[in-house]
Amino acid sequence: MKKSSSPFCQCLYYASNALARITTRMAEEEFASVGLSPSYAFLIMTVAKKPGIQPGEISKDLELTPSTITRLIEKMEKKGLLRRKFEGKTTSVFVTAKGEARTEDIKKCWLNLYLRFQDVLGEENSKQITGLIYQAVQDLEISKV
Repeated sequence: MKKSSSPFCQCLYYASNALARITTRMAEEEFASVGLSPSYAFLIMTVAKKPGIQPGEISKDLELTPSTITRLIEKMEKKGLLRRKFEGKTTSVFVTAKGEARTEDIKKCWLNLYLRFQDVLGEENSKQITGLIYQAVQDLEISKV
């Protein structure tokens, strides 16, 4: 294991951003084969799992702001991968046939990403690190109220 020479390696902000840059690069490499960024891929997987899901629920599931979700959906509509159905004040989101045809490849990319993390970190470490990071996300989110 390579030790960091950075004077900031004990700082959560520094370490989490360094980790985010590395994991983002890895995710972008994996999802490139389907021509989507990781955010778009996770959006499609979320909608495919819950056809008719409302944007507010997508926002909660992906932990992105509603305006970001709206922008992502609009771009996926233009690519013909998602469609919205408006009924009064309610908006439901669905995967199109074109989007559905890509979901298995998207899931394979996600699995490949998981396996890449596991190859480097080990299966148990990967699970523990992911759990600890997500618990920190939840704790920090709650504390900002």
